[in-house]
Amino acid sequence: MAKTRQPQKRVLESFTIKGPDGVIKPGDTVLMMAPDSSKKPYVARVEEIEATGPQASQVKIKVRWYYRPEESIGGRRPFHGSKEVFLSDHYDSQSADTIEGKCYVHTFRDYTKLRSVSAEDFFCRFEYKSATGSFVPDRIAVFCKCEMPYNPDNLMIQCEDCSDWFHPSCVEITIKEAKKLEHFYCKSCIAENGKDLQKSNGATAQSEEKVQSKRRRR
Repeated sequence: MAKTRQPQKRVLESFTIKGPDGVIKPGDTVLMMAPDSSKKPYVARVEEIEATGPQASQVKIKVRWYYRPEESIGGRRPFHGSKEVFLSDHYDSQSADTIEGKCYVHTFRDYTKLRSVSAEDFFCRFEYKSATGSFVPDRIAVFCKCEMPYNPDNLMIQCEDCSDWFHPSCVEITIKEAKKLEHFYCKSCIAENGKDLQKSNGATAQSEEKVQSKRRRR
């Protein structure tokens, strides 16, 4: 009996897609077309590109999926940013034709330094185990009286004494008032040190990177 010929397979260093994004290489992050056109495109990291079939005419992409918070066990929580994704342990193979274009998944630190956020910008601070719904790391720094992780979508103000960060609503001021603060001391520091909360023009910058002390662990 004649042996069945195995389809030829060739690993490619790159693949050119239609549109302005041009060349896709392993390590790039891409937006993949969802089967339901009403849903957002999927975010994936390209692991390998391979060509099969006659004259290597069929190109497949091996990917590692990023999950959006709403796709994870437990769903979206208040501290999840609108552009947050989790690098999962879910690998798959997809047709290269389903790639919509490149995107960029930044570290949390780099994301908070962006001057502007485009539709193609995302950030990742967790790896996600899809079978168990667990995260790595399983603890991150928390802030404010509410003891929640930092959400870069929300304004926070920093106490000049203890260096902790607070949501305006948690310290009973409006976002408009918070943006006008030149100095801010939390109630605990005022009670302990007798400092007055001062209001004047100017905005307090926000960034998890600037917290130097009194970090709590969740």
